[in-house]
Amino acid sequence: MRWVVLAQILSTRDVMHSDDEQATRTSRREGRSERMKARAARTALAAPYTLRRTAIVSLIDDEAIATIEANADRILDEIGMEFRGDAETLEIFRNAGARVDGPRVRFDPGWCRDRIRTAPPVFTQHARNPARSVQIGGNAQVYCPSFGPPFVHDVERGRRYATIEDFRNITKIHHQLGAVNHSGGVVVEPVDLPVPIRHLHMAHAHLTLNDKPFMGAVTAPERARDTIEMCRLAMGADFVDRNCVLYSVVNTNAPLVLDETMIWALKEYARAGQCTVVSPFVLGGAMSPVTIAATLSQVLAEVLASVALIQLIRPGAPAAFGTFFSPLSLKTGAPTFGTPEGTQFQMCAKTLADRLGLPFHSVGALTASKVPDAQAGYESQAQLMGAAMAGVNFIIHATGCLEGLLTTGYEKIVMDADRCSAMMRFVQGVDFSEAAQAMDAFHEVPPGGHFLGAAHTRANFETAFWMGEMSDNGTYEQWMAEGALWEHERAALRVRKLIADHEPPQMDVAIRDSLDDFVARRTREIMGETA
Repeated sequence: MRWVVLAQILSTRDVMHSDDEQATRTSRREGRSERMKARAARTALAAPYTLRRTAIVSLIDDEAIATIEANADRILDEIGMEFRGDAETLEIFRNAGARVDGPRVRFDPGWCRDRIRTAPPVFTQHARNPARSVQIGGNAQVYCPSFGPPFVHDVERGRRYATIEDFRNITKIHHQLGAVNHSGGVVVEPVDLPVPIRHLHMAHAHLTLNDKPFMGAVTAPERARDTIEMCRLAMGADFVDRNCVLYSVVNTNAPLVLDETMIWALKEYARAGQCTVVSPFVLGGAMSPVTIAATLSQVLAEVLASVALIQLIRPGAPAAFGTFFSPLSLKTGAPTFGTPEGTQFQMCAKTLADRLGLPFHSVGALTASKVPDAQAGYESQAQLMGAAMAGVNFIIHATGCLEGLLTTGYEKIVMDADRCSAMMRFVQGVDFSEAAQAMDAFHEVPPGGHFLGAAHTRANFETAFWMGEMSDNGTYEQWMAEGALWEHERAALRVRKLIADHEPPQMDVAIRDSLDDFVARRTREIMGETA
């Protein structure tokens, strides 16, 4: 009976003649549209990052920590790590007292830890728009798009190779999503552009279509230098020289190798005082042993040695402890996502990063699903929830992932952003303030009454509960009246609207011209060199 009463209170329907039914449906849609617009306006003003107030969930105790750290020291001492293709790096290590034998470098126990003490535990990555700058480390959490897929997917055209138009569209979408704090890096590979010049057009899009912070190119030293120079043009050379404006990911070649391409990028960003994230890319069972404990030891060893190199190049340069771990399916040989082991690894690795005093970078809404279906939802949510609870500072692949990072899904971007928004709310904890206790409301509402019209409800209903953009929480009749759309269909409509409504963030005309000229000049130079 009480559910019937509640339904009557909440219902916006009136009993009416059939002649009025269409007008009512139209009014209902318009009302919902206005509510969504108001909600979107609130989202657009969201904080540039989330300050977590909940406790970190860890699955590793002091005894296990001591074991993993000791094992990492043994790996570096007895086996070492190879730094391939760069004589300068080997000389840097040799001069600092490491044991160099060909490309193999070995380290005494504790040597690497001593060197990384100069890395800042917390720093700011500055955006072109100062209001969008983000804190990296501490109790801050930053949500960032997926990185690197060569394909895109949408519900109308399916899966296809990505183009620079797709890259720009996705950058426009992320600019307007309040739950996404970062513009990302290679949100998709624009395969219609030659490889040597892709980085120019990607950085140009990040700087002109979005004003959030973004990631630097790492596939060649000259591409890293180009990215830095474009930031100098957009934000001022003196400012870039004094501040971190780029956040760039260097992947080790597990097990225990850093190749010349990654070394060169690491050196460029370290010397420029920009952030380098050392993120071992590990498929458990292939690139590391099958157990989490062994993989943690390996990953810790690779991070220790690589971050030590950053600090030897420029003490105090910002760096982060990164991980990408996916258990390998022993049935199919493919990576798996949303598994308990992925979340367990993340929670343990965050504790190891905290012990080193480094910000922690890891993955978010990963899925092996090929389309934005139920599998995509539960795998992505499992991984994202684990990242939020572990206190991951920088959550990459938070939006858009399909097909194990081979594809970015247009609809999945906005669906994932809704989940990011929910996680942001979750980690802010529960309000137990005097206002939240609402004692006045108990005096206002008699036993057996309802709180819908209470002063406390009216004052707080807009913010009391999290309200997503994509979930449909109305009645079945409302859903039918509004087209009976599944979530991916609603997401498709929102994607089109976000692209159509995008307005480039403000930029001085002279700065825009200098960026355009730089891209044109470097394109001529590079393509002339490769012709």
